[in-house]
Amino acid sequence: MLVIISDLHLTDGSSGATISCGAFEIFAERLRDLALAASKRVDGRYQPIDTIDVLLLGDVLDVIRSTRWTDQERIRPWGELNSVESANFIGQITADILAQNESSLRVLRSLTEAGAVQLPPADSRGRPATGAAQQPVQVRLHYLVGNHDWMFHIASPRYHAIRKAAVAQMGLSQSAEAPFPHDPSESPELLETLRRHKVFARHGDLYDPFNFEGHRDGSSLGDAIVIELLNRFSAACATELANELPDATLAGLRELDNVRPVLLVPVWIDGLLERTCPLPAQRLRVKRVWDALVERFLSLAYVRQRDTWRPNDLVDGLSNALRFSKCVSVRWASDLLKWFHSLRGDGEASYYQHALAEQDFRNRRAKYIVYGHTHHEEAVPLDASYADGYVLNQMYFNSGTWRRVHRQTKLAPSEHEFIATDVMTYLTFFQGDERSGRPFETWSGTLAIGPSDNAVYRIDARREDASTQSVSPPALFGHGPHFATRAAAPGRVPVDRF
Repeated sequence: MLVIISDLHLTDGSSGATISCGAFEIFAERLRDLALAASKRVDGRYQPIDTIDVLLLGDVLDVIRSTRWTDQERIRPWGELNSVESANFIGQITADILAQNESSLRVLRSLTEAGAVQLPPADSRGRPATGAAQQPVQVRLHYLVGNHDWMFHIASPRYHAIRKAAVAQMGLSQSAEAPFPHDPSESPELLETLRRHKVFARHGDLYDPFNFEGHRDGSSLGDAIVIELLNRFSAACATELANELPDATLAGLRELDNVRPVLLVPVWIDGLLERTCPLPAQRLRVKRVWDALVERFLSLAYVRQRDTWRPNDLVDGLSNALRFSKCVSVRWASDLLKWFHSLRGDGEASYYQHALAEQDFRNRRAKYIVYGHTHHEEAVPLDASYADGYVLNQMYFNSGTWRRVHRQTKLAPSEHEFIATDVMTYLTFFQGDERSGRPFETWSGTLAIGPSDNAVYRIDARREDASTQSVSPPALFGHGPHFATRAAAPGRVPVDRF
């Protein structure tokens, strides 16, 4: 049995809250239930499994999100990280992350201890033997890096001690003296585990031009956006405007870390200010702070080096997308997302098109392609092949995240409204006749966020009399209802024209 989770983004506590220990306790409980379910075979017999592999698919220990980067100016992810000073600095951030999340990681680590997961043996009739001593199930944890924890991929011996601390406190099965893999091919043990379950998995950051620049031993523009924009903006507002802004605005700004994709942050800020800031002057001051930091970010040598002669390259696009002063269209958010998706070579938010190009998909070695990174869980059918009475179904999965997610509303995107929920996803893949022959199981939980006690000032006038209005299905969707109504004349479907 193979279980995959990703994008936990555990931080050192300096840039916002992370998921609570309760999520890990839920996961541990479900892992034991899954082990029992996996022991039921396709012929109805019970045969206990002996091993569970858990893959942490990147962005688990979030080194980038620490505000320690902005507390000093000498060390940056795009600088020289092989020095003693840099390694010590990253080691301290890692130590803080491990300490901040000790209770959660203790639950994860305990799963790897002998006897943490136990199953009853099978009796002579192929059923769980009641009253017999339980058999331990070995749990192995594998760590594959993403774009927020890529430093653990650096091969320098100076990073052995950093990896050793993570291995010990998380209960990882891999060696601390080897770089944590970014590609499954870098770990023979992990590759064998994936292929045994007919799975190919990677974090998915290499399909994001903001967060991957050709290899995983180096930084990217995404690191600079987080460190020089998001972290600095939260600190600047807390320092310069704390006594002027409403509590609801300040509370909202602490949620910046949970907006995905990151390029939607200015859109999200705009909606937050409209809802919580009653005074136009206050809204303007916040936007000026943001724009000033955008100018500072764009002037960094690291960013300027990526400004090419080509029109609308990454830097040009960022310049237009991030500045409030450039946002003159009500279609700002949708145009921004279209540009962002076009950089990846497709017009959709899903990464399934990249899964179609994976070698293990094309040669049919893998039934299931799994990515993380986007924070949006998915299960997308890719292909069904038929030959000699045999069917091969291939699917793409995204492992989502374990944290708060802000998603933009669909009715009126120009109003820049978002709804937040706490989410948690895990994917499980079974081999052979495990789980009664069912090859996979996925689970996604969503926990609603309670209403804020802070005041919200904006009221949408267009919705005040919504209870007295009716909207026909044709007006909403541009096609007729499935069943005739009195409002629709025979043979005609009324459709609004714009």
